[in-house]
Amino acid sequence: MPQAVSRLVYRYRRVEIVLLHMGLVLFANYLAFLLRFGGQVSSEASSSFLEGLPWLIVIRMLTFIPFRLYEGLWRYTGIWDLRNIVSAVTLSTLAFYGWARWGLGLIEYPATALIVDSLLLIFVMGGVRLIRRAHRGVSRLIPEKRVLVYGAGDAGEMIVRDMRNNGFYEYEPMGFIDDDPGKVGRRIHGVKVLGTRAALAHVMATEKVDMVLVAVPRAEPDAIRSIVRALEPFKVPIQTLPNLRDIFNGRVTLNQIRRLSVEDLLERVPVGLDVERVRDLVTGKRVLITGAGGSIGSELSRQIGALGPSSLVLLDRYENGLHTLMIEPRWRKQAYPIHVVVGDVANPDQMTALLAARRPDIVFHAAAHKHVPLMEANACEAVKNNVRGTRIMVETAQRFAVERFVLISTDKAVNPSSVMGATKRIAELLVQAMTNGGGGVCSAVRFGNVLASNGSVVPQFVEQIDSGGPVTVTHPEVRRYFMLIPEAVHLVLQAAALAKGGDIFVLEMGEQIRILDLARNLIRLSGFVPEEDIPITFTGLRPGEKLSEDLVGADEVAEPTPAAGILRVQLSTPPEWSQFLRQVTELEMLSDTGDDAAVIGRLCGLVPTYRPSGSRK
Repeated sequence: MPQAVSRLVYRYRRVEIVLLHMGLVLFANYLAFLLRFGGQVSSEASSSFLEGLPWLIVIRMLTFIPFRLYEGLWRYTGIWDLRNIVSAVTLSTLAFYGWARWGLGLIEYPATALIVDSLLLIFVMGGVRLIRRAHRGVSRLIPEKRVLVYGAGDAGEMIVRDMRNNGFYEYEPMGFIDDDPGKVGRRIHGVKVLGTRAALAHVMATEKVDMVLVAVPRAEPDAIRSIVRALEPFKVPIQTLPNLRDIFNGRVTLNQIRRLSVEDLLERVPVGLDVERVRDLVTGKRVLITGAGGSIGSELSRQIGALGPSSLVLLDRYENGLHTLMIEPRWRKQAYPIHVVVGDVANPDQMTALLAARRPDIVFHAAAHKHVPLMEANACEAVKNNVRGTRIMVETAQRFAVERFVLISTDKAVNPSSVMGATKRIAELLVQAMTNGGGGVCSAVRFGNVLASNGSVVPQFVEQIDSGGPVTVTHPEVRRYFMLIPEAVHLVLQAAALAKGGDIFVLEMGEQIRILDLARNLIRLSGFVPEEDIPITFTGLRPGEKLSEDLVGADEVAEPTPAAGILRVQLSTPPEWSQFLRQVTELEMLSDTGDDAAVIGRLCGLVPTYRPSGSRK
């Protein structure tokens, strides 16, 4: 029965609103006459009231139509509605006064009563709307989630306004935190600024907070990390807003909030991608990507694929990565041919047949063994894949007149302490040596760890957290450069477009991040308290690992390029290239014997800055 009544009320809502307004006009006019004459209305005044009332109701009701006073949802009443009420009442008052004096001949109609009537009507019409809005607020006095908003700026104001205006959100803003001391104690939409960042821990400890919302779209990563550290002892979820560049028209709403992620804690590389330069490099060209099933190779495939090559060849020795890449929906929309090849870059006959058949204009060589501890125990295999594979690809590319060859390298090639780093350093030198022999433009691009890549520390930590811990960190002071995969690939493409031949480019990576801090932040962002809910244990540095990495070697100098975030690295004293190539051939032959110790000894001779791990027996 109540539902039937509710449907009936809703069905005839417009009629009910019109009748309510008629009643308000009658009430205001009657009360105005009583107030004007002190409760003793004369017969002449009563006559004017009764004669003018029907016309007053008609004029007001018609005037309310163009001002849309019969429309709208009163629970969202605001300044716009008040403006329309004042305008409609004022206009209808002037219209009635003119009609009463010169149309009806009511010369004695009291103007002061009409003024009081107008003020009363504005008050009661606005009042009934505000009562509806207040009723909605009272109905939410016990919300499910009390939200502490970090940031009392424009974004914070918009979010709190959205919380106040939309009853279907189960959030109630209970306070602001802001870094500006001048805002402390002030209120926005009735919500008080409780303090600065220094007061965050105190507020969390003394107030009931169900969620923290970081509403600072321009916040620097170090500021976000500081907030996360302050919230570390408190088991509440931390939400945030998109970056301003991702917010449409600069407007933010509650449906845009998302969980704070580890990416928000990274120093972001300033990626000023010159789209036209990169498009000119790729569009209409035949492109081959080795290691296409890996983290970097697959993102290279996606970004290059979006730039309209004439064909795309995706090569990897492992079918699983290629299969995962190729089932993505994006590839169904491409007009150009895509050739997926399972093959080994260290197989010269296969690579010769592949390049002869596909004739690529550009080769991105991302195929490599990259896991440091595994390569320490398998030095011969590291040489076969990282050194021989690179040499074969560069030589084959030159033989088939490939225009550009780009090697994806690593910061572990700088002053290496691992077999993997030493083999990648030789791969960089091979690119330079081959360039001196003529042919196309060969270059290498070097950067640090990419966040959430296959087998990297972040997925490992997440898995350990999901299983209840402990989270294992090698050393409390170990630090690494980190970068997001899409941003790394942006800069790889930019560097490839800048290359002139024999270049080694280094991508600026921001500040190195302590792995222990990364582990603690991941635990906190997963909704747990570090050490209390999830323990952290230290396992010791693994063979080949360093406490920190470098981007420029002791035997190198770096110079800026026209592209922000990219440096060009030059050897201080280049080796004698013909002798270097002979030594590489000997190294490859030695790797075929399976003698890891002998291979490591030869790596030391080829890479003077290589310092093998002291833990190796």
